[in-house]
Amino acid sequence: MMEFDQDRLIVKVLASRLELGRAAAEIIADKIRKLTIEKAFVNIIFAAAPSQDEFFAFLLEQQDIDWSRVNAFHMDEYIGLPKNAPQLFSSFLKVRLFDHLKFRTVNYIEGNTVDPEDECKRYSKILAENPPDIVCMGIGENAHIAFNDPHVAEFNDQKRIKVVDLDLACRQQQVNDDCFSSISDVPIRAISLTIPTLMSARSIYCMVPGKRKANAVAAMLNGEINELCPASVLRTHPDAILFLDRDSFLH
Repeated sequence: MMEFDQDRLIVKVLASRLELGRAAAEIIADKIRKLTIEKAFVNIIFAAAPSQDEFFAFLLEQQDIDWSRVNAFHMDEYIGLPKNAPQLFSSFLKVRLFDHLKFRTVNYIEGNTVDPEDECKRYSKILAENPPDIVCMGIGENAHIAFNDPHVAEFNDQKRIKVVDLDLACRQQQVNDDCFSSISDVPIRAISLTIPTLMSARSIYCMVPGKRKANAVAAMLNGEINELCPASVLRTHPDAILFLDRDSFLH
């Protein structure tokens, strides 16, 4: 493993995707254990993406975590897909994580609601009552975090959660990840936590394996910190770790 700092961001480069998932799970599990000693309940936001698969698998193996004191959230959801569609991020997380652990609460964003703006108000209230302690996330091929694509990313967004339209690169990634058969099947709108909401967490852990993320990682680490590269904002967080593998790290 190689480790270095980029501004305030700690970067860990692991030998493989598997080792990335293992290292992230161990470090995050340790943080959860410590927080459950400090406070009654821990609030964790999870990302739904194939990049998180190994991390989820190893997290399920971690022992001595009192999940009954953890409130689980997810960070984004498509608008307009049928209820329980396999492409929904809620479905993804149920299969890989939420149905396997006995959380205190699991708080789903309802993307098939009649009024997405009302859903944003509902979820915003829940977030206000349960400020995030931990965010477990990835980044997109266009360097988005959650569904904050470059054209809608706002570092000083006044909202906790909002309706966004998805750019072409973001929608193509969903096809690249084999979540949809063609780009015409990918929804054009979604509900997403905003960048300030993600950045408000005490600790952020970002898992980014794979060659297709290498260019975004390079821009995130080496470019300017601005909204054209939303993930670059992680370099300003006081307690954030970026986990990479050899494929996602361009030397």
